[in-house]
Amino acid sequence: MPACRCPLSILSAIGQTGDGSAGMPAGARCKPLGKANPERAIHKAYRYNAGMKLKVHLKRQPCEDLVPPLERLLSKDITLTCSDKLPDPPDYEILICGVPDREAIEASPRLKYLVIPWSGLPQKTRDLMLQFPEIAVHNIHHNAVPAAEMAITLMLVAAKDLISIDRALREGDWSKRYEPASPVIITGRKALVLGYGAIGKEIAARCLGLGMAVSAIAAEKGETMDPQIRVHPPDRLHSLLPNSEILFLSLPLTGETRGLIGEKELSLLPDGAVIVNVSRGSIIDEEALYKHLKTGRLRAGLDVWYEYPRTPEARTDTPPSRFPFHDISNVVMTPHLAGHSDMTEAFRARELARLLNLAREGRPLPNKVDLSRGY
Repeated sequence: MPACRCPLSILSAIGQTGDGSAGMPAGARCKPLGKANPERAIHKAYRYNAGMKLKVHLKRQPCEDLVPPLERLLSKDITLTCSDKLPDPPDYEILICGVPDREAIEASPRLKYLVIPWSGLPQKTRDLMLQFPEIAVHNIHHNAVPAAEMAITLMLVAAKDLISIDRALREGDWSKRYEPASPVIITGRKALVLGYGAIGKEIAARCLGLGMAVSAIAAEKGETMDPQIRVHPPDRLHSLLPNSEILFLSLPLTGETRGLIGEKELSLLPDGAVIVNVSRGSIIDEEALYKHLKTGRLRAGLDVWYEYPRTPEARTDTPPSRFPFHDISNVVMTPHLAGHSDMTEAFRARELARLLNLAREGRPLPNKVDLSRGY
């Protein structure tokens, strides 16, 4: 058999057997690769390694809540280790870690993928991985359904004025029943979903189910979940806001989106509009949002904020903003838990298993992060 003419990078991706020979089945021949495509070559390399285990390390402690359901869903050809310490030897090909340190990235010469076990891209992770362009970064969108459900819940609670109604009746005050009706009808309202990714698509689908007219803004044009949803480019934001009675924010925080909704954008919204933010607080200008809500012209359901506890002790005594949003009755406040649910870890295990099994099969992985763009 003629000597293999594969590039050394592909042989490295394939790995070596115990006797030092490339780990290909006996009699296997390499096909001409044509134009270089490193990512495709790596995927093909996994297929050649049919007799070898795909090694994955989950850098996390504790592991008990995630590992058992994850292991049940994994291919038998995947070896999973879980610890806040690195395995010995560190020969993993996939590292699952949200904010890895340099040691975890450099320790394994076989590392090809970093998987962030949630949606988003931490800034520290982005800064580090920009120094390792040969390692692909992916994340998972396991929280799309619970986040979308919470967004709809926040919208309904804010639109129906349930917070002030509930507080009054707890004091024996029935006067809300006899005042001019404050709850807003949702059916037929126009919703704008700012950020049409995994969470945005789930929000939009639920809005359609409530009889709303739905538009969305996406950085890149892609497939919609329903032909009734009209997807627009970002430069249409100002023309869409005046007719948006419900504004959902479900987009990542980047240099481009920080402060995207400011005084001008809030002023363009119609009177009585409801703002729901389940993305990141800093996408909306903090002071402008407070001022508009304080006048009573707008309502809001806010799950994300501007100040967060920095220590475990501070979790019971940290105002979420430098402005007193808590004194405003037309805002519903939750402490950044939209993605939480009784099924969170089950959903996380399912999405991680889907991604890892695809890697073992040598197939392209979903949710690749564009480090240059920050999401």
